[in-house]
Amino acid sequence: MCTAATYKTKDFYFGRNLDLEFSYHETVTVTPRNKVFALRHAGQLDHHYALIGMAFVVGDYPLYYDATNEKGLSMAGLNFPGNAHYNKVVEGKDNVASFELVPWLLGQCATVEEAKAMLERINITDDAFSKELQPSPLHWMIADKNQTIVFEQTVNGGKIYDNPVGVMTNNPTFDYHLLHLADYMNASADVPENKLAKGVQFNVYSRGMGGFGIPGDLSSASRFVKVAFTKMNSISGDSESASISQFFKILGSVEQQKGCCRLSYEDDGTPVCEYTIYSSCCNTDKGIYYYTTYENSQISAVDMHNEDLDGSSTISYELVKDQQINYQNKPNAAE
Repeated sequence: MCTAATYKTKDFYFGRNLDLEFSYHETVTVTPRNKVFALRHAGQLDHHYALIGMAFVVGDYPLYYDATNEKGLSMAGLNFPGNAHYNKVVEGKDNVASFELVPWLLGQCATVEEAKAMLERINITDDAFSKELQPSPLHWMIADKNQTIVFEQTVNGGKIYDNPVGVMTNNPTFDYHLLHLADYMNASADVPENKLAKGVQFNVYSRGMGGFGIPGDLSSASRFVKVAFTKMNSISGDSESASISQFFKILGSVEQQKGCCRLSYEDDGTPVCEYTIYSSCCNTDKGIYYYTTYENSQISAVDMHNEDLDGSSTISYELVKDQQINYQNKPNAAE
């Protein structure tokens, strides 16, 4: 499963954890303004806003997991199995395949308000990218510095939700997550006060009791509560270093470690585990995409504005996956 979040200091930040049991050959990918997208049912998108994000690129076509455009509008698709429902072509609608949605929206919209207007007319179709790459069941979080929304298409049709907490996980539908969050409205980052029994003396027996009762398991509902609590109570400076450091700490509160979420077992008994393959943080004002990977906790970055944004082919950067360790006491070269 996955978790997405927003964060605002001097600049606005958007990112996510990708939690899966396997990795495609995803890369940090910049799509310039003149890259042509031949859409299945909506004509051709031949000039659009430039994008940067994480994508699996197939034949120069970026299948984006999450992305930000040059105007600062951001979007991430998260797993939504059992609830996502894609349709055949519907007359009178904007028919867009699920894998086309990120470039279709981010290529043409500068704000969430513009995206809302386009989503009102949309029908997500069940077209596959290829025989080998069938549609993934997804819902999407879309954000700019002013507001965040969630878009879901189920058997009941498309639905746009306002997202006041700026986080998202997976199943169930988004309205459930907001309702469930209300169960924790008494949670506080402060030292607990006795509201259970007035006149009875209770001792606070430990530090770290702020947030007492917040769930810590890896289910979608629990991750939603945990990341919402962490994000809404986060404090940092507004420098780039302080901001991105805090953002990765927010995502780190719900990251998945290998072995803790076992989905199945191989024939030899080896567990198949879901884990956090990468975490991302994009400064949407500057167009800088930061990321870490499971075995590399050093932050790497790609700046979209260091590329030719008027080009016509995608530019991809392989992920740095090996751990980068800074030895402060290097061995004597003479030894």
